[in-house]
Parts: sequence; structure tokens; C-alpha cells
Amino acid sequence: MTTLILLRHGRTTANASGVLAGWTPGVRLDETGEAQVAAVGARLAPVPLAAVVASPLERCQQTAGAVLAGRELELQTDDRLGECRYGDWTGKPIKDLLKEPLWKVVQQHPSAAVFPGPEGEGLAQTQARAVAAVREWNARLGPDAVWLACSHGDVIKAILADAYGMHLDQFQRIVADPASISVVNYTETRPFVVRVNDTGGDVSALIPPKKKPGRRRKASSDAVVGGGAGTTV
Repeated sequence: MTTLILLRHGRTTANASGVLAGWTPGVRLDETGEAQVAAVGARLAPVPLAAVVASPLERCQQTAGAVLAGRELELQTDDRLGECRYGDWTGKPIKDLLKEPLWKVVQQHPSAAVFPGPEGEGLAQTQARAVAAVREWNARLGPDAVWLACSHGDVIKAILADAYGMHLDQFQRIVADPASISVVNYTETRPFVVRVNDTGGDVSALIPPKKKPGRRRKASSDAVVGGGAGTTV
């Protein structure tokens, strides 16, 4: 079982001003965002991570850096975890985009949404590249790894929709707030989504238990019938 921690970057100057940042260079965390990522870094400090992989955009690099503090790990960057390429929407105020016909498509039928302009991509493309990245890193790191991917709201929602087996048209039902973590356990049979949009919960359940020699491991691909006793403290 490979455990993926999805971390959205902290709040940015663009978030605070209601602007769709996209791939705009130089968008960094504001004071609130810096405090958020310091807190999440401290929360995750006890969790042993096999890798920390981030979007190349500054806000994710900053956020991932807070998680890496005190760890002997190098930050890995994967463009496939980068923000959706919003094309001509990039840099525009959200209040103006609400008036665009495409806004309703993004809300009601996001799998068909393709953002305008030569740099624009579809949300389905965003999901495909992000999920491919996750699967590749899972295979590279192995079945016992716990690793963290620092990305963006729509990208994280798209990855979670895939893990749920949910059509992309339903992904707007998922919320990923700044500096929130969501957790997916990937097994041979299916993914298990065990945490979504967590901004302050206990993370001790993410620490792998010590292996006991000679003891047979429970089949982690099986769902618990009846729901079980839970995995968090």
C-alpha cells in the first residue's frame, strides 16, 4: 500500500485578491499562507516521507519547502502536478470570469471545459497528466512508501475524483482549501480515500506501524465490511 498525501499550497496574494493565478510567475504566499504552511510543516514533521514532489510554481515550491524543513530529502519537481493551464483566463479577476459562458461549463460539465487561448488546456487533460504522475511516483517509490505531492486546488480535486472512481463532471463536489491535506492509500485492488481537506486533524495515523517479523500482514486491498473501528486517533 502506497500512501499519498496531497497538500495544496498555502494562501497566495492572488487568492486573497480574487485573481485566477494559473501559471503566472512570481505568485507567492502571503503572510497568512506563510503561517499556514509553517503549521502544516510542523504537523507533518513526525510522518516519515519517502519523497516530497511539487508543482514547479513558486507557491508550491514555498509550501513544500516548509514540509522539508529538518528532513534529509531533496525537493522533487514534476510539471505534471502544475496548475491547470487556464489560457486567456490567467490573471483575470474571478468576478469577471463569472460572466463568461465557459464558467457554467466549468461548474456543470467540467470534463468538457477547455480554456481559451493557445496556452489553454482542458480539465480532462489536467486530470490525465496529474493522475499519470501519481501512478508513476507510486510505482517508483514502492508499496510501503508514504509520500507527499504539493499541488493546486483543481489538480488535487481531479486526483481525488479519480481515486473515488468519480466522473470528472462531479469533481466540483470536492473541496481542497489552502494548506489542506488529503490522503489516498493506493492498493493493488483500489485506492482508498481516507482524508479530504484536512486543515488541522491529527496525523499520527499516517505514521506506518513497525513491522513485526513472522506476522502475516492483513490484506490492505480489502475494504472493511461494516466500516470498522477507524484508523485515526
